[in-house]
Parts: sequence; C-alpha cells; structure tokens
Amino acid sequence: MAISRGDLDQHGLIIGVSPERFRAVAMPLLFDHLNAQCEGTIAVNRQARIVWINDKYAEKVGISDPRSVLGKEIEEVLPASRLREVVESGQPSMLDLMAFGSEHFVVTRIPLRDEDGTLVGALGFVLFDRARHLKPLMAKYNSLQSQLVATQHELAKARRARYTIAGFIGSSAAASEVKRQARRAAQLDATVLLRGETGTGKELLAQGIHNLSPRANGPFVAVNVAAIPETLVEAELFGTAPGAFTGADRKARIGKFEVANGGTLFLDEIGDLPLPLQAKLLRVLQEQEVEPLGSNQVKPLNVRVIAATHIDLEAKVAAGQFRDDLYYRLNVLALRVPPLRERREDIPALLEHLLDDIANRSAQAPLEVTDDALALLSAQPWRGNVRELRNLLERAQLDVDGRLDAPALRALLIDPVTPAAHSPTAQPATAAQTLAEQLAQAERQALVDALQAMAGNRQQAAERLGISRAGLYAKLALHGLGKHD
Repeated sequence: MAISRGDLDQHGLIIGVSPERFRAVAMPLLFDHLNAQCEGTIAVNRQARIVWINDKYAEKVGISDPRSVLGKEIEEVLPASRLREVVESGQPSMLDLMAFGSEHFVVTRIPLRDEDGTLVGALGFVLFDRARHLKPLMAKYNSLQSQLVATQHELAKARRARYTIAGFIGSSAAASEVKRQARRAAQLDATVLLRGETGTGKELLAQGIHNLSPRANGPFVAVNVAAIPETLVEAELFGTAPGAFTGADRKARIGKFEVANGGTLFLDEIGDLPLPLQAKLLRVLQEQEVEPLGSNQVKPLNVRVIAATHIDLEAKVAAGQFRDDLYYRLNVLALRVPPLRERREDIPALLEHLLDDIANRSAQAPLEVTDDALALLSAQPWRGNVRELRNLLERAQLDVDGRLDAPALRALLIDPVTPAAHSPTAQPATAAQTLAEQLAQAERQALVDALQAMAGNRQQAAERLGISRAGLYAKLALHGLGKHD
C-alpha cells in the first residue's frame, strides 16, 4: 500500500516531511537525548564565550554554580577546550580526547548555525562514560601512554653515565694523578681533552667527570667519531631537517648534540672528524647553538663536550689535517691517561676487579692467578692496555680450569715478554717495543733534558727544541710532565 505524506510512523514523525520541518522536530529531540546521555554539555557563542553549561558538566569540572561562568571565555574555565577552533573554522570535531586533570575523556564538538546557515557558536559534549564501545580504545590509549612514560624513563636511565672516577682502578702515582686531574676537571665546566692510547679508560674517566659535575643529572651521550661513515657524521652530530637530502626521513632527525642538551657529549676519536665539519663543530662549541643539516634555524644548546683521542693532534695540525683553532678550543683542560705499562703496580688490583667482573658475567667462579703468572702479566707491554688485559682474562676464563699459572698464560700470549727482560726504571728500547714507543720515550727524554738545561724556563726550552710554547705545553701534558719534573 502506498504511503501518503500525512501518514505517521510509530514515533509520531510524518513520513515524507520536508527537510526544514524534519530539522525543526528532530533537532530538539537529538539535543535532549545527547544532553541526557552525555556526561556534560556546554555551548559557546561566536566569541567563544560560554552561553550555557548543564549541571553535570559544571559538577564534573568543579563549578558549584553554573551561572557563575556564563560570559567567560571558554579557555578560562576549560584550558584544554578546543571549542574556539570549531567556532573559528566552522568544522566539527566528532571525536577527540580532552584532559580533565589526570584523566582523558572522549568529547565531540559541533558548530551551531541559525536558520540562514550563519555560524552562531559551538556545542560540546563529553561522551565518556556513556560511550561504552570506546572503553577498549581508551584502555589501549592509557596503556600506550604508560608504556611511553616507562620507555622515556628507561631511555633517560640508559643515557646516564654508569662509571665514577673511583672506577678507574689503581693507586699508583700515575693513576692517582689522573684521577686528581679528573676530579678538578669535573668542577670546571670547560671542554676537556682526554689523551691516551686505546684501551686506557678514556670513556670511563669521561663518565666519571660527568657524574661528579653539576651536570650529573643530565644525559651522558657518547659518540665514536671514527665508527660513523664520513657521509653521515654531520647528520649524526648535528641532526637533519625534514627531507634534508634524497632518501632522508620526512621527519626531523635529532642530532647527538641536541640529545645531550643539558648534559655532556663525549666525542671519542675526535682526531678522525672530517676537516669540513671541524669548522661547524668549532662554531657549536663557541656559540652553544646548533644548525641541523638542511635547516636555516639555529637551536640553542647547553652542552659540555669531552673529547678523546689516541693520535698526535699536534702532528695533524702541522699537516693541515686538523684545524688549529679547533685544537686550541678542545685543549682547554687536557688530561693524559697513562698506559698500563706506566702503572704496572696497578695490575694486581686490576686483575682482582676484572676477574670478579668476568666471573659475575659468566656465572663462574673467578680464576685463581698464581704468583708466577702475575709476574708474567706485569712484564707484558700491554699495547692494548686494560682492554687487552681484559680480553686475555676472558679467554683464560674459558680455556683454563680454575687456576691460571705461567705455562697456561704463555699459551695465551702471542709474543710473551719474560719477567727478567722487564726493567720498570730504565725501560730500554727492546724488540718488544714498537717504533712509536721508542719515539715517545725519546721525545719524553728530550723534553726533560731541555727543561733541565734551561733551568725549568719553558719558553727557552721550547726555543731550544724548535717548537712553539703552546706545542711544548701540549707535549708536556701528553707525557705527563709537570713542574716537579
């Protein structure tokens, strides 16, 4: 049977009614239903001032008298509200999350128009808790928020320095002096240059300096410049703008300087920094601001730099491979980390510490080292220093059954030096010494001779050696020579 325009359905609405009439009848019903089912309703005018708020909404946000907020700007009452955006754009925001203290609620916002379609205001509804189907979504959102906070906390812990200056094992004169200098450097917020052979513990001292400094609660970020491909060093250190180069991420990439903001950046093997980037590093150190690759904006920084190298920076400066102005900027506080062969009396303490640590990591009992094995260990040149010693002990933990004696140790050493050949005082040039070691020993002796000949006058000693006064100071620091020497 055909339905006439005058027929009514079971709810009293005329079937086939005009759109205008339908809106006039349906909209009040819709509003009344939403107002009854939602947790709160609020309305603003074109100026985003509150014109109406229901009792439930007022109670939810702690307003005792709803009439007291009428006429106020929406942000004054609800700082997180975005009803002003709806008024200004005329576009609805059907589902959004809005903060109420420590909780988040699902809200919807729609523009209000008069009969002519003119925008007159906006209406906001708090849907949660009535929107039962959104509860799983909210639960997942809250879970992700908790995971994000936990991840950020773990990341902050990972960027904390683990070691202290006391972790530099040894009580020899050389070890005590470098720890004294490190403690002094920790209190001076200046750039530090750690010089020493590979495996001597430069990063450990860098972490110790950071942990004893006023920046201890900030991040400690370590970067091995030599381990980064030359084409990526700039992006790694200084960051990139979105799409800075072909194939780059559309999002900005934060560089290590920004990651270390408020803390310390440790630049290991600084001598391997490409020459074109040395000028940019110098500017960052001088101005305390960084300009990401592909960006025209500079970002302020508050970062302390500790650099380290095992190479002769003065030689690289002389060869034009390292900028002299950057060298002087880095060499503000210079610490020479002594090689293990210059503090052999620390080997027993190092052995005890390393063997305990290796045993804990391997879940085995620590090795017992006999006296003859200890004497043999003390005689070795240890060109890889503490790192080489640790690697040997780790192999011994796997290969030796509980007790390390001299014969077992000799089997692990590549070219063992017998204890009788070792003289800790004279240290003559032997076949066990490399050319670099012999040259370093000769250079140190030349410095001592020049200072003695000039009665300690460093300017005259530098002229006698044919080097600059700054070069003399750098070499004295490199060889651990002070005024008492």
